[in-house]
Amino acid sequence: MSSTPHNPTGEYQPESVIGLPALYRWPPRPMAALNYLFYGMLFPWGYLYIGLAFVGWYLLTPELASMRQFQAGWIAQIWLRNAALLILVAGGLHWWLYMRRGQQRRYKYHDQWPASDNRIFLWGNQVRDNVFWSLASGVTVCSAYEAITFWIYANGFVTPPTIADYPVYFVICLWAVFFWGTVHFYCVHRFMHWQPVYRVVHELHHRNVNTGPWTGISMHPLEHLLYFSVFIPLWFLPVHPVIIVLLSLYMSVGPAPSHSGFNFVEIWGRRFIAGDWYHQLHHQYFNFNYGNTTAPLDKLFGSWHDGSRDSLRAQKERKRRRRRTAV
Repeated sequence: MSSTPHNPTGEYQPESVIGLPALYRWPPRPMAALNYLFYGMLFPWGYLYIGLAFVGWYLLTPELASMRQFQAGWIAQIWLRNAALLILVAGGLHWWLYMRRGQQRRYKYHDQWPASDNRIFLWGNQVRDNVFWSLASGVTVCSAYEAITFWIYANGFVTPPTIADYPVYFVICLWAVFFWGTVHFYCVHRFMHWQPVYRVVHELHHRNVNTGPWTGISMHPLEHLLYFSVFIPLWFLPVHPVIIVLLSLYMSVGPAPSHSGFNFVEIWGRRFIAGDWYHQLHHQYFNFNYGNTTAPLDKLFGSWHDGSRDSLRAQKERKRRRRRTAV
C-alpha cells in the first residue's frame, strides 16, 4: 500500500505515518490538544528535563550573587554540570543501546552499528568523533551562553521573577521553552542547509546518517554558535533561573534521545519513546523535515515528509520543480 511508512535503509519502520499534533488540527479537539500538551509533548523526556532543571539550578549551579563577575570557577562549574548531565543521558543511552546492546536491533532505524573504521570521522570512529564535538565544542558554547545569561541576571540588567509571585507565568515559560527551542532550531537548521553554509559547517553533523545518542549536538563550532543563540531572548525577557537551565538542557541534552537511532527504548520491561522518526527521515534524505513536530513549520513551508512513499514522491517532485525554477 502506497501509504505504508517507508525507510529503504532502516530495519525498523513505524506503523503509521507522521501526522500533525492534535494541537494544530482542525476542527479543534480540546481534550486531544490537552493530552498532547501534557503527555504527547512532554512524556517522558520533557518531564525528565524539567526535573533535572530544578536539580540543576538548586543543587548544581552557583548562587546568582557569585556570578556578578566572570570568573573561571563558577563558569567551570556550569560546564561540568552540563557535561555531566549530557554524559548521564547520552552516555546512558549509548551504554544500553550500543555497548550492552540491551535490546539488540529492536526498534533500530538503521541496520548497521556506528562506524568504527571510517575516515570521515575523527580517529576513524563515529562515536569518538561525536563525543568530541559534543563535549569540546557543544557543551563549551552552550555553557558560555548560559554563563553570559546568568551574568546579566546577577548584575540586575534583568530581574528574575520568583515562582511564588508569578506561578502562572512560570508554568507558561516551562512550555514556552519547548516551543521556542523548536522554532529556533528550525530557523537555524534551515539556514544551515543553504549550500555555502552546508558545505563548510553543517556537513559535519550530516556525516551521521546512522545516528546515535552522541550525534545530537555533534556539530561544527560555528553551528554551535548559532544553535545555542537560543539564549539571547532571555537577555531581555525576565525568566526564573530554572527556565534558563531547562532551555540549556532541552537544547544540549534533548537531541540525545531524538538521535538515539532507536524509536523505542526498552527498560525494566517497559517501552519508552526515544528516537524521533520525523528527524530520522531528515538524516536520511537531508532536504525536508528541518524542524520538529512540536512547532510544525515544515508543514507551513512545504517541507513536511510524513514517512510515506506518497509523501516521499511529493517531496522529490517539489525538489525537482525548485531546481527547474532555479535554472
